[in-house]
Amino acid sequence: MTSSFIDYYRCPEEFAKFVPVKELGQAAGFFRFGKQITCFGRSAGAVAKKPGDNLSDALSLMKSEAGGITLPFDPNEIVENLRKERYVASDAESSLPKKIIRKAYYTARPLLPVGIRKHFQRFHLRERRSVPFPSWPIDKTVDHLVSALMAVSVRANQGRRIPFVWFWPNEYQGCVLMTHDVEHEEGRAFCGDLMDLDARHGILSSFQVVPEERYGLSDAFLESIRARGFELNVHDLNHDGHLFQSHEIFQQRARKINEYGKKWRAEGFRAGGMYRNAEWTDALQFEYDMSFPCASHLEPQNGGCCTIMPYFAGGLVELPLTATQDYSLFHILGQYSIDLWKEELDCLASSNGLASFIVHPDYVIERRARLVYENLLQYLSEFCGRAKIWQPLPRDAAKWWRERNQMRIEGSGDSWKVTGPGSERARVAFAQLEEGLLTYHVETSSCRESIA
Repeated sequence: MTSSFIDYYRCPEEFAKFVPVKELGQAAGFFRFGKQITCFGRSAGAVAKKPGDNLSDALSLMKSEAGGITLPFDPNEIVENLRKERYVASDAESSLPKKIIRKAYYTARPLLPVGIRKHFQRFHLRERRSVPFPSWPIDKTVDHLVSALMAVSVRANQGRRIPFVWFWPNEYQGCVLMTHDVEHEEGRAFCGDLMDLDARHGILSSFQVVPEERYGLSDAFLESIRARGFELNVHDLNHDGHLFQSHEIFQQRARKINEYGKKWRAEGFRAGGMYRNAEWTDALQFEYDMSFPCASHLEPQNGGCCTIMPYFAGGLVELPLTATQDYSLFHILGQYSIDLWKEELDCLASSNGLASFIVHPDYVIERRARLVYENLLQYLSEFCGRAKIWQPLPRDAAKWWRERNQMRIEGSGDSWKVTGPGSERARVAFAQLEEGLLTYHVETSSCRESIA
């Protein structure tokens, strides 16, 4: 019942004193845990078919006793339901009319300039902004839920602080990833200039390249990305919007996608259009995936994984998209400034989360958009230095999360250390309550040493 909590914090199991409720309802639905945390799953209380303001609050059903904390739901189930988007109505994206419209759109898409496409997309997304759940532009429901459980655990521990493995290496307070999805021939041709621009600001990024049909790819082009210290990943198969149309089609294409991954020595994958199906990702033979937005109000497929932290999706590390895409910012919202990106970055950094960006080379060729992107790079350089935010390649962030998942906290009393491969970069952190609010304190010495 506590594996999602333990995996999130990497704290000793002795502090996860949750015990299962005897009976849960048969049907999954929406309910609240406290005033602001929307959950989806089975509960010992009432559940609703849709999210909204009048949901039943399960907090009143929680009991704290000597033997542990009895929750009126299974936190593993709730976290998995959110991350795998099981709260989305099953027919929301799969009805026949929607399939026909999607097929027609992607057939015509290569012939439609951005000025025409954006009007179709604005119409398609016209009602998304009013969706109550997940919240836009960033949804932290999973993070709020596990932190609420940590606060409950601290209280059950007589208020004493609880040790855990800090989220990021070397006391970094958060993480920023810059990624570039290459969509068209014009974007492929601009990649060299974009690498120059990133390098001038000290940022190394990843380039996701479409293997088939979209544009020509030479070995020299692919090697030029790796040779300059940037990362090369696989971006869909042909970016036609049909990768997840059926399980049979997905399996056929996944085999080809995996072959390209091995050929290119690529560790990461992202689906075209951020289309996704969490139940099928085991077919992808990569170290990590980047196809799940935390809230997808401006994406073709609605939903969202509701977290700003990496997590495991089967054997993959999932690095969720947490910032608005450049295309959405410029052409859906009509904003040519970094104000929204700055707000998102502040929101993510305040929770020590992952800030992941998609900036397409295709959409920053035009001078006005490119100047906005340059402003973002300059702001990131200053912000990350000031706030001590980590700026790795995506593969390095995924590697760290994989290593962290194998680390353990050992010790007792006020003396704790982290053990396991990679622990020389890890730090002990403590969760504690200050004036009733959960706060974190990170020890600054190496976790290979005992901390008094």
